[in-house]
Amino acid sequence: MTSPVRYLSEAGFVGKFYIDGEWRKPIGSAMASVVNPATEQPIAEVALGDADDVDCAVAAARQAFAGWSIAPPAERAALLDRIHGLLLARLEMFAQALTCEMGAAITYARRAQVPLAAEHIRVARDNLATYPFITPRGSTAIMHEAIGVCGLITPWNWPLYQITAKVGPALAAGCTVVLKPSELSPLSALLFAEVMDDAGCPPGVFNLVNGTGPIVGAALASHPQVDMISITGSTRAGVLVAQAAAPTVKRVAQELGGKSPNIILPDANLRRAVPLGVAAAFRNLGQSCSAPTRMLVSRSQMAEVEVLAAAATSEMVVGDPVAESTTHGPIANRAQFERVQAMIGVGLEEGAKLVIGGRGRPDNLRIGLYARPTIFSNVHRDMTIAQEEIFGPVLSIIPYDSVEEAIEIANDTVYGLGAHVQGTDMETVRAVAGQIRSGQVHLNHPDWDPNAPFGGYKRSGNGREYGLEGMEEYLETKAVLGFYR
Repeated sequence: MTSPVRYLSEAGFVGKFYIDGEWRKPIGSAMASVVNPATEQPIAEVALGDADDVDCAVAAARQAFAGWSIAPPAERAALLDRIHGLLLARLEMFAQALTCEMGAAITYARRAQVPLAAEHIRVARDNLATYPFITPRGSTAIMHEAIGVCGLITPWNWPLYQITAKVGPALAAGCTVVLKPSELSPLSALLFAEVMDDAGCPPGVFNLVNGTGPIVGAALASHPQVDMISITGSTRAGVLVAQAAAPTVKRVAQELGGKSPNIILPDANLRRAVPLGVAAAFRNLGQSCSAPTRMLVSRSQMAEVEVLAAAATSEMVVGDPVAESTTHGPIANRAQFERVQAMIGVGLEEGAKLVIGGRGRPDNLRIGLYARPTIFSNVHRDMTIAQEEIFGPVLSIIPYDSVEEAIEIANDTVYGLGAHVQGTDMETVRAVAGQIRSGQVHLNHPDWDPNAPFGGYKRSGNGREYGLEGMEEYLETKAVLGFYR
């Protein structure tokens, strides 16, 4: 199979944007290198847009909104169905793109990054088929209508997954969109734009403009013809987008940072809970906003947990992401690699106990942005590594002396995106979950549920993605009194 980079280059997509149903050259001349984190070498040059490119894309989306917003739900669902089928048919191309642009292990890209992304489209399609856009309330009709033109800003860590989590429900609601993917991992977004074109998406309904946050992201956020912004990114980026959007009073949905706790109750099966907790923390090499990177453990069980956690980590294979045996590839980009290394150093300086890992690359790797999966124990709740989002393979084990203290520690954070609770007594497990201030809580490592709404409390953002709630973010509510008289 032709490599994604060669395919996109030969098709001419890397130097263009997708606007109003066609591939267009940018108005400006700015370019950016896409770097393969496994080799630290540039693999492609992509065009970067500016405010003028955003104006063109927004104008196309605005013109298309009138027709798409009133298109029959069956027509919108049929488009989503075609998109879903094409994503699955091109799974291998997408997987290879994710591997070379952000270092995802090829096996993980094939079994998680791409198929889970496709699930967001399927769920949007299925929810659209049954959603009541008009419901009676006495003589009043409660109508749910598309909010309008939506600017979608997506991150580098789950590039395709976050695109579909926004595009799927937005199109299902009847909105038109302008997508700004991360300039650090734009290849999968270009492939997705081709899917939209091949699926027969009407011109202007979906538009893509590559670019940086300070230029393209800011232009979208402040644009008077954009009705809503949905951003997944850092809390800092979310604040800047909200500030830029404020003068136009548009809706802003934010899925931002996290520092998720994993409370392992004293009656939990440690031989199951600890390895699964380590795996969840290091999923996608810890580059997930909801990664449970604070493992809260009864003080009397710390020694046993350390042994189990170290054993689980030692089984991970960090290496070339194209190798079938690799479980974890490199950190996605140089800035994040340096951040992870610096935070491991902070943990050592603050006196946390190093259980496994540490600074630097694994011993057998000299080239590439590879980090050593690292576990600290005896971490105090006030330590930097217990409070700041690291966004890498670093897990902090924090002791507690009572379940009440564990809940207090779990909530002792500015974030509130995800949480985990492990235990045998389900009455206690459920009670603990009810006291955690976060948008999602996972009990005893359940299967992923694409219909479960996802979003944060506190500085983890506002609004929800996935499922019905994810689609409703893109809807306005209108009350029409006297409708049923």
